[in-house]
Amino acid sequence: MRFLSGNEAVAFGAWEAGVEVASGYPGTPSTEILETLAPMSGVYAEWSTNEKVALDVAIGAAYAGRRAMVTMKHVGLNVAADSLFYASMTGAEAGLLVVVADDPSLHSSQNEQDSRRYAKFARLPCLDPADSQEAKDMVVAGFELSEQFDTPVMLRLTTRVAHSGGIVELGSERASVLHASARYPRNPAKYVMVPANATKRCPVVEERMLRLGELGAPALNHVEMGDRALGIVTCGVAYQYAKEVFPRASFLKLGMTYPLSTRLVQHFAEQVKRLLVVEELDPCIEEEIRLMGISCEGKSIFPTCFELDPSVVRHRAVQAGLLSAESLPRTVAVNKPPLPGRPPTLCPGCPHRPVFTVLRKLGLPVNGDIGCYTLGLLPPLNALHTCGCMGAGIGVAHGADRAGDSERHVAVIGDSTFFHSGLPALLNVSYNQGSAIVTIMDNRTTAMTGHQGNPGTGATLQRLDGHQVELEPLVRAMGISDVSTVDPYKYQELETAFQNAVVHDGPSVIIARRECALLPQVRRTYLPLRVDVSKCVACYTCLRTGCPALLMNLSEVYAKTGKAKSGIDPLLCTGCELCAQLCPTAAILRRNLVAAERKAGQE
Repeated sequence: MRFLSGNEAVAFGAWEAGVEVASGYPGTPSTEILETLAPMSGVYAEWSTNEKVALDVAIGAAYAGRRAMVTMKHVGLNVAADSLFYASMTGAEAGLLVVVADDPSLHSSQNEQDSRRYAKFARLPCLDPADSQEAKDMVVAGFELSEQFDTPVMLRLTTRVAHSGGIVELGSERASVLHASARYPRNPAKYVMVPANATKRCPVVEERMLRLGELGAPALNHVEMGDRALGIVTCGVAYQYAKEVFPRASFLKLGMTYPLSTRLVQHFAEQVKRLLVVEELDPCIEEEIRLMGISCEGKSIFPTCFELDPSVVRHRAVQAGLLSAESLPRTVAVNKPPLPGRPPTLCPGCPHRPVFTVLRKLGLPVNGDIGCYTLGLLPPLNALHTCGCMGAGIGVAHGADRAGDSERHVAVIGDSTFFHSGLPALLNVSYNQGSAIVTIMDNRTTAMTGHQGNPGTGATLQRLDGHQVELEPLVRAMGISDVSTVDPYKYQELETAFQNAVVHDGPSVIIARRECALLPQVRRTYLPLRVDVSKCVACYTCLRTGCPALLMNLSEVYAKTGKAKSGIDPLLCTGCELCAQLCPTAAILRRNLVAAERKAGQE
């Protein structure tokens, strides 16, 4: 037995199921699945350039007769949707599992999205584990279903299942799965989706879904009879909450949330007086039950937006008359001060901060993207004006330009996101003769999801050295002639690069290249700066960079204004020198002076 998160459990389940190829794109809350699986024996695992490519890789492996798995977060499924639909049409030679982690309450996402909708849309079964043990077991069951019914299978996690831990009983052996024939399949009628072939596959897919619905999935769906006055149909982590709030109710716990077995649901409904559906996000189960002609309640009681938890379920149940007010837990008032606010912010020493400092000064509209640099929208930087999804910033900037907006638009995008979906957008700017200024924030890693590699780093998921793509020649090959690579720590050079781009007639690309301040090799170089209080005039130019290491030194006051002078927290400062370069009175000592002071003190 092991104590595993849901993500770790999925990885162990994949290994036990005999997965040979696993691909994905990092995205919270799914990232740890491949990071856990990659070191295991007998598995090829990769971070692909985006989710569609990752799914195509897994499909190719399954076509070749090897069990394959792809992982992504919910918004990544939008990117992979085209491939999801054709894979549903074709099936494969071996099991194919599509693991999607939804993020109710938007802990690290730009929206909520219920991926069960995609399962129904693409006509494939969806499994919904409630804990780590089920996450592991449903991986194995998913591959068996995939091969039995010749279909991809979706395994849908949510943040609480993905990141919560639990005791998991592991199998002792890895499955030996032999599907690969001597030759790659030559079966165009099944695998070449031209209209004539696809037309013949449509009835096959519909018949497959009927058989899956009739299956009932007794190994995945469970009936727990209790008090027959209330029957609850539920799935995933919502089962845990409902079980806690209604411990004596009868339950139909669904492990396969699509397709539903009409026979199973009808039999359960006939045995209870009142039927209730408890599910997170969309009323997917509720709608399916109503389509069966069975009366039930669900979203009229429980919210559609955000995560459920026992408190939400209990309070809504009381409001609906399902529980008495006495069932609410008693609370004891405790006098305690509120916790201080901790807004998200760019890390001390972040190489993105100088870029946004320049952009704020220029006052140009900035079209953003998904990544650490999205935090450029917050005060005091206030330098991001739109942000939609990965790769959108460049296209949005180009659209505003082609619409005749009088201002030059700047698009900001990270290096990993540029490889993910920025390449086609920049090529579009070049092809259609736009004039957007594109800033590639190249911090040499995929930082926001935990420092994964990408084609620009050269390091693969399985720690192999690969080809390191250089951005500047790649951008020039697209036909962009005005390209410059700048160290954002060199503030004046960075500002000059932007000023030149603004007056350039045509598209420009500025590659702001500097390693993420949290990478281990960078952390070893930290050297905190110091404020010479005798020179500080409390102008707060440094504080307007928004660096968490900068603060007001309340023990030192500038006599002319009575304002506190600036200070630097040595435990946070990395020594990036942005504040020192901006200080109009040279009150912040540069690294060479701080190093000299330290050396003199040691001697």
